[in-house]
Amino acid sequence: MAVVSIFVGSMYGNADNLAAEIKKALVAQGHEAAVYDSGTLEQIKQSDNILFVSSTTGSGDIPDNLEPLISQMHSQAPMLTGKKVGVIALGDRSYGETFCGAGRQIDELIRGLNATSVTSRLDIDAGEYFEPWEPTELWLRSWQQAL
Repeated sequence: MAVVSIFVGSMYGNADNLAAEIKKALVAQGHEAAVYDSGTLEQIKQSDNILFVSSTTGSGDIPDNLEPLISQMHSQAPMLTGKKVGVIALGDRSYGETFCGAGRQIDELIRGLNATSVTSRLDIDAGEYFEPWEPTELWLRSWQQAL
């Protein structure tokens, strides 16, 4: 079974709640999981299986609690070769081009750092899904199988 580190970017708690549900589902499947809402670069370096769960703020921005980690990853460019990574992006399609902007930024960053994306990024539209667990559940099954 895998050990999964979940890094969360949340403003109003929706991404935090989703990360808790994901952790519960992973543990029920026999995996180990830890949720970090103020993750560090050292935790990224020590993790083999990484999942980012992030809402989008402002004009497609990364939430304040995740921004320091993402900035560090940009500036220090730690190669993520061999690390299996996934991204779940929360947003609202009515915001047009900034829809799931935080998740898109994270996805682009980790690809540039040579991480292995085991599945495509999951973009969840708040206008379509009041509860983000619904689309996440199926995506998570496929992500787990790829670990």
